[in-house]
Amino acid sequence: MGIELIRSRALKALRPPADMATADWIEANIFLPQNASALPGKMKLWAYQRGICDALDDPGIERVTVLKSARIGYTALLSGIIASHVANAPAPILAVQPTADDARDYAVDLEQVFSASPALRGLLSDEADETGRSTMLNRRFPGGSLKFLAAKSPRNLRRHTAKILIMDEIDGFEVSQEGDPIELATMRTMTFRDRKIIAGSTPVFDFGPATRLYDKSDKRIYECLCPSCNEFAEIKWADIRWQKGDPDSAHWTCPNNGCIVQERDKPAMVAAGRWRATAPDVKGHAGFKVNALISPHFNARWAKLAAEFLEAKKSPETLQTFTNLVLGEPWKTEGDDLDEHELFGRREPFRLDALPDDVLFLTAGVDSQDDRIEVVIMGHGRSDIFALDHRIFWGPIDGEAVWQDLDSLLRETWQHPNGGTIRIDAACIDSGDGGHTEIVNSFTRPRYGRRVVAIKGVPGFSRAFLQKSGTKGQLLWLVGSDAVKSQLFTRLARGVGVRFGDALEPIYFEQLTSERRVMRYVRGRPDARFERIKGKRAETLDATVYAWAARQLIGVNLDRRAEELSSEAAPKRQPQIVRSTWLNR
Repeated sequence: MGIELIRSRALKALRPPADMATADWIEANIFLPQNASALPGKMKLWAYQRGICDALDDPGIERVTVLKSARIGYTALLSGIIASHVANAPAPILAVQPTADDARDYAVDLEQVFSASPALRGLLSDEADETGRSTMLNRRFPGGSLKFLAAKSPRNLRRHTAKILIMDEIDGFEVSQEGDPIELATMRTMTFRDRKIIAGSTPVFDFGPATRLYDKSDKRIYECLCPSCNEFAEIKWADIRWQKGDPDSAHWTCPNNGCIVQERDKPAMVAAGRWRATAPDVKGHAGFKVNALISPHFNARWAKLAAEFLEAKKSPETLQTFTNLVLGEPWKTEGDDLDEHELFGRREPFRLDALPDDVLFLTAGVDSQDDRIEVVIMGHGRSDIFALDHRIFWGPIDGEAVWQDLDSLLRETWQHPNGGTIRIDAACIDSGDGGHTEIVNSFTRPRYGRRVVAIKGVPGFSRAFLQKSGTKGQLLWLVGSDAVKSQLFTRLARGVGVRFGDALEPIYFEQLTSERRVMRYVRGRPDARFERIKGKRAETLDATVYAWAARQLIGVNLDRRAEELSSEAAPKRQPQIVRSTWLNR
């Protein structure tokens, strides 16, 4: 009996895997763990996910691009696709994430899926590195390998080959001097004639790699079947309607015949839907565009998304997040020059000594020049920013006078219209221009506790507004200049979110509009950047950017600050005294 059992198991191990569609195999074998999914247990694919799997099964399709939102089950689908190859079609697989942390996190998530799925347990084994230690990022299985790599380390991409290449969140990939990580990774698949290249991402800007790749594909859209007129249509945000002030009444209006479709009909509509290629002449490259409007997730209900939109539209920054993460659409960049005269005409009758009620915080941005420093004072409300004042302190940068003037300004207080007093809560001072670093550091170091910091502007649209420098022992902060300018120019172009006081003179607006956003091609890849308009200076633009970034240094609760500014017991004005000892050198 024991011999027969061994013989039976041996023959079963030699039997080739059943010829199943990838989608069917995933549903039959993949189990999602409780800590990785809101719906743990056997994985059930939605109709639009099955369409992506079917494209991967098509031998005529080499590339698959997914332009996606959040909440559509994409990460779980990727895990199922990888598991299918490990179990049924062994091959070298590369999974590329934007950063090393992302790669490590995804490796852990996938390991949990394998552990939860009986058909997958024990298939992956650790591969020893040069030191003999096993690592989660390099796995072996019979007939193939699975490696998790970071796009931020392009050298690693040169060391591996792959038949299956999976790249996730490609709009977060950074191009380095070694080249475009997407192209570098793609080159690692050249030796396989039956390769599969899967690239997906939530888009960020309209010039990003995910948008460009989708535009090169057959551009499939998912159309749902209207339960009233039985015609297919793509569900777009413009067709989600609700009664004013009542997002719970959100519904879909069929663009074909104006049918009113309620949320309860969505699951059936999505299940009966279909993918349709809008560029069918493109062969070998399937592109999928999918967003949260068709997601069956509870937190993707139309009423929930309508409420999120009403909150998001209060500022361009949150509206961009909604556009990217909910609608799966790239944020449209504004390319036109700003009109300084039109901006000057937007001034309103408020200033430092007559503040708007909405102002909760004051910050200062300081641009350093050899013969002066220029300061922009900005107010911050719950959503709007207020350009209040622009001051120039003349004098050599290595002298005492300009820094005494700045110190006095930073200690000054003003009456708030709600009854309290307000002062400058944080200041960012440029230290990266003209060899002024040590001078600025000498001023900011003893004032660090008052949120007066030395900063340096760094490029990159995806950078944080303000973050601590990683250099050990330095009190330097890095301002994501391109990111702040992008948000600033978007607000200015749309005419919302930025308000100007009448104390600002024409020179402020002339310099505020001194740059434009342009697109340049670097090694064949579009690269957005800000460029100076010939003949213009940019001191007020830079100082405005630094003043907005300084808001990140303030962690005070908005409601509590509003209460403080309404209190008559607010701090009294302090005398303008005390020089730092370094000023007496």
